[in-house]
Amino acid sequence: MACARRRKYPSHTSISFPDQPSSFQIDQSELTRLVNEKDFGSLRGKHGGPGGIAEALKTDLLEGISGEPDDVTRRQNAFGVNTFKRPAKGFFHFLLEAFKDLTHLILLVCAGLSPGLAIKESGLSEGWYSGGSSFFSVFLVIVVSAVCKYQQNRQFDKLDGTSGNILFDLIRKGQQQQVSRSKIVVGDVVLLKTDDQVPADGLYIYGQHLLVDELSMTGESDCLKKDDQNPILFFGTKVVDGRARMVVTGVGMNTKWAKMMSSINCGSSEQTPLQARLNELTSSISKVGLLINFLVLVVLLILYFTGKNRDANRKQEFVPGQTMGDNIMNSVGGKIAATVTIISVMIPEGSPIAVTLILAYSMKSLMGDGAMVRKLWACETMGSATTICIDKTGTLTENQMIVTKFWVGQDTAAENWCSSASKFVVDLIWDGVASNAEGSVYNAKPSSESVCRFSGSPTEKAILSWAFSQVSMDMGKIKKRCKLIQGEVFDSRKKTSGVLIMNIMDGTVHVHWKGVAQTILAMCSSFYNRSGMEKDLNKDKRKKFEQIIQGMEASGLRCIAFAHKKVCAEAIEERNYRNKIQEDSLTLLGLVGIKELCRPGVNCAVKAFQNAGVNIKMITADNEFTAKAIAKECGILRPEDDASNGAIVTGTGFRKIPREKRPEEVEKIRVMARSSSSDKLFMVQCLKQKGHVVAVIGDGMDNIPALKEAHIGVSMGIRGIEVAKESSDIVINSDNFFSVAEVLRWGRCIYDNIQKFIQFKLTVNIAALLINFVAATSSGDVPLTAIQLLWVNLIVDTLGAFALSTDLPTDLPTYQSTEQTKEVMNKPPVGWTEPLITNIMWRNLVGQAIYQVAVLLTLQVKGESIFRVDEVVNRTMIFNAFVLCQVFNEFNARKLARMNIFKGIHKNKLFLGIIFMTVALQVGMVEFLKRFMVTKRLSWGQWGACFGIVAASWPIAWVIKCIPVPHTPISQLIEKIIQRNSN
Repeated sequence: MACARRRKYPSHTSISFPDQPSSFQIDQSELTRLVNEKDFGSLRGKHGGPGGIAEALKTDLLEGISGEPDDVTRRQNAFGVNTFKRPAKGFFHFLLEAFKDLTHLILLVCAGLSPGLAIKESGLSEGWYSGGSSFFSVFLVIVVSAVCKYQQNRQFDKLDGTSGNILFDLIRKGQQQQVSRSKIVVGDVVLLKTDDQVPADGLYIYGQHLLVDELSMTGESDCLKKDDQNPILFFGTKVVDGRARMVVTGVGMNTKWAKMMSSINCGSSEQTPLQARLNELTSSISKVGLLINFLVLVVLLILYFTGKNRDANRKQEFVPGQTMGDNIMNSVGGKIAATVTIISVMIPEGSPIAVTLILAYSMKSLMGDGAMVRKLWACETMGSATTICIDKTGTLTENQMIVTKFWVGQDTAAENWCSSASKFVVDLIWDGVASNAEGSVYNAKPSSESVCRFSGSPTEKAILSWAFSQVSMDMGKIKKRCKLIQGEVFDSRKKTSGVLIMNIMDGTVHVHWKGVAQTILAMCSSFYNRSGMEKDLNKDKRKKFEQIIQGMEASGLRCIAFAHKKVCAEAIEERNYRNKIQEDSLTLLGLVGIKELCRPGVNCAVKAFQNAGVNIKMITADNEFTAKAIAKECGILRPEDDASNGAIVTGTGFRKIPREKRPEEVEKIRVMARSSSSDKLFMVQCLKQKGHVVAVIGDGMDNIPALKEAHIGVSMGIRGIEVAKESSDIVINSDNFFSVAEVLRWGRCIYDNIQKFIQFKLTVNIAALLINFVAATSSGDVPLTAIQLLWVNLIVDTLGAFALSTDLPTDLPTYQSTEQTKEVMNKPPVGWTEPLITNIMWRNLVGQAIYQVAVLLTLQVKGESIFRVDEVVNRTMIFNAFVLCQVFNEFNARKLARMNIFKGIHKNKLFLGIIFMTVALQVGMVEFLKRFMVTKRLSWGQWGACFGIVAASWPIAWVIKCIPVPHTPISQLIEKIIQRNSN
């Protein structure tokens, strides 16, 4: 830690920790009041400023808290833990919500009338079974709906808890440590740096140029300077620039952010396109179901009152002037109950639950692949992505760097350059590295490099690691020898940092600067060569250095320069250290080329994206040379791509493109270099205006606007800043970039699985509707009762959806594999304007529905004579065959277009298990709950007949898939026909 950061202020009293824990001298309510009300008067007067607060909290501002388990527990008991809990929603909350659903209310009312009508018609001993079973079935559907939503809510509660695992630097027992946010306690001394999110409420102790963005708290976009005059820091705000120490005063639910959020409903009502299309589909089907329900009711009443209906004894049910009023009411009530069964099967109120099951299962599977889906619908949206904008640093690259080239003067240095270069120059370089470092070294032993640990930015760690690998540099000894007089921390705008130090051994004073090579070179007027001679940096020499820098950048290296100047000690004393550190007439010491390591799987992932028809655009703040080199290494740029064909632009160049040409030019761009945060945002907006579904992948502060603007925001989570994660829809929690391709693959698989379920569900709806409609209009009766259809719905909306959601996207190989991608990842993205139900799906579901209707209506009319059974057994066989048809149709739904519906089924043991469980439940319903389901036991022969009937659906499905379908969606064909007729 730099010496300037260790100086004490008058109020910064060093506290010795007592052997026995004592009570704190301030409570949480007073701490909360001081922070929330910004009561600077009480803070400075009554409490003695941040130092006095620290003393009351038993905190040493230099050494931190003891950090012993007893001390941490004592603080958590007194001030709370740093976690956030949303108001818990129990199971009964979701059960009550399910009872409020309009469809459920209609079913409950009708089911509530069923017991009374049944008891009145058949007596108490029999009527309560048939009537009560309907009520129980409706109640069971509601409970299942509530259970699914409750489980989904619990899943999101678990996901919310993972955000507390972000690591922060703090001081405990005088040692710098990394502790997860959830373990931070009141009294901790936290080290803040650029791009950090403040992990708790607290008070500024001291630092340099600390600027904080409090947009999340105040709504104001202006950055605020934090210092002794304005020391209050809030959880969730962003450090834009500078460094500082803070003492924690409030954690978890005691922060101002938590108080604000507790009164705000954070739920979003915005729907994704798939949600909107599903809701539209559900609404359309519901309207059709209600219309047909009304028509069926009208037909049934007409047939009844015209004397066309016959009872079990073949007598006319209604005779004008003779039929009793009670009998009329019973019959009309029965007709109404029969039509309600059509509502129960036609209104797909379970479809959103089923789709949620598919998404939740996929989300859980993705967590095993290292991806955390923060929003349930984000993965499905990712599957529709047409363009992915990727940040370079920390996304394509690991945010880990190594020094690969070093130049002393204008000569490249070999591995053993220290022995051949001037000792004077070598010592100056190491003094500059150690004194002007914002990183640290832990457990460093010159005899054992392997135990060295480095902290700081990736650039800092690369330089420190290089220094230790060269000479086992003892950073501690150099810092003791060089007294820090003044320091300027890294400036994110100029990308430089400087120090003014005094060599205690000889009393000389030196300026050391470090930063981007082009900037440092402009500050220099001379350079040292390998022999230690100072040379004038004339025009030719400067041009030579610029060529060296450009050469390294063209190789994809980040070029950092070191410069130095010896200054007069007397002049420094006269200025009293208050002026800025000298920035001109410096002497160049050397140049290092730092290579960013690409993440594993980047090349394979980019190739997978391109095979899937997804455009990849790299957007970076680096210069054109570095950006081009990295893009070529990752496979984003083709060999022929260059600035001349519009594939590479700068942020400035992109903004200058005329508005009318921008839609055309944006398609050509593959790399945008020297781009700012606003440039990235502008690129995303242009792509969205052109109709692209845009995903943005990044992990830095400058990516946050683009992450929020994009349809899908993805952050690389291990080293990404927390603010970026909270702005993202998906967080990749692994180092492997190929996980992003896994998310895309899963997204497309989810879309396919949802389509499979829709085909499966609509087949059931259409078949049940037509069967009951035709039977009702022809005979005045329905073969499938309310309880039976509710049972079918329960199977379809839960077990059926779960079975179809378990088809894994196994067609894409892992990034180590050499197999070709197929099917899901070898076709273009599905556009949001394309119909959810394709022509292939219409062909499949209509074909299967026709077969089921034809077979079951045949059983309704001829079943008793064909199988020589009574009416109840025949109805049982119709019900049994109908359920088994849906079970066998799950196999057909697995492959929408492929002929072989059994391909890969042996790998999906969960699917086979669900099928077996469904069949077992159906056997139990027919054989053991026959009174409840209004059925009779079937013989082995009758079971065999049912299985034979439904097994025929497999070869029929194969024949149906041979029927060609037009490429133009049916809806568009109908529109064209209507337009043609109208013209």
